[in-house]
Amino acid sequence: MRSLRTPAARFADLPDFSYAPRYAGVADGEGGSLRIAYVEAGPADGPPVLLLHGEPTWSYLYRKMIPILAEAGLRVIAPDLVGFGRSDKPTEVSDHSYARHVEWVRELIFDHLGLRQVTLVGQDWGGLIGLRLVAEHPDRFARVVAANTGLPTGDHGMPDVWWAFRDAVVGAETLDIGRFVQSGCQTTLPDGVRAAYDAPFPDESYKAGPRAMPTLVPTSTDDPATQANRAAWRTLARWPGPVLCAFSDGDPITGAMAPILRRKLAGAVGREHPTITGAGHFLQEDAGERLAKSVLNFVRGR
Repeated sequence: MRSLRTPAARFADLPDFSYAPRYAGVADGEGGSLRIAYVEAGPADGPPVLLLHGEPTWSYLYRKMIPILAEAGLRVIAPDLVGFGRSDKPTEVSDHSYARHVEWVRELIFDHLGLRQVTLVGQDWGGLIGLRLVAEHPDRFARVVAANTGLPTGDHGMPDVWWAFRDAVVGAETLDIGRFVQSGCQTTLPDGVRAAYDAPFPDESYKAGPRAMPTLVPTSTDDPATQANRAAWRTLARWPGPVLCAFSDGDPITGAMAPILRRKLAGAVGREHPTITGAGHFLQEDAGERLAKSVLNFVRGR
């Protein structure tokens, strides 16, 4: 598998994100390896909180949340998915699959970091990947925060706005990452922040990951991920760990998933779930501090 590595200079002087990257090697699935990046903050012996981002962002998305959680004594780990951020970037769209992304994160957090009793915070693809990991390794997780995410199986249709996004990504001659992130926010991103989202991708050859991800969401029942996601739903419906659904009030893409998760996941039933107001799809940008406080209260059992 051929991959590219974004020059480190592209990440110099990022606004409000001075965390030094750490790296681990994961098997690429074709006999080679890929370097996956992550940042870590907080005490090494603190309860681990795994922050998983989605399309087309990277761990920078969590910069408003990391210090709040770390200063409260949690061990915060925020990886960059393969193809994003500082992680290596396979050059072909076909290099990416749902199963491979699940395995790449699994290898990082379990084989390399050895995490147990994990609190998952998953947004967008961070939830699609993270919820699969919880279902497939339920003994390694303590609790789940689902934030503007879901676990599609192809049994139900996707909203029109998602199809518009998918078509825009697939059909774009030049993929403007910063513009796509801005379109998912209700606040206006400063130029430096938009540039930080563009930083991982010096040119179009680095963008196979962002181009691939919308095509990997199961939209029909013959999708390669359908059976695994159905099995995950069955496990999560019985999993006793607590689940918090912290959705925003302004996400037309995933908003309809909130009541389904609250009703179908055993750990979510009967719980009071926060609605993060004044926020869009990327609620970490619009209301990261409030989301972090909801996560912290949840971890503390409040």
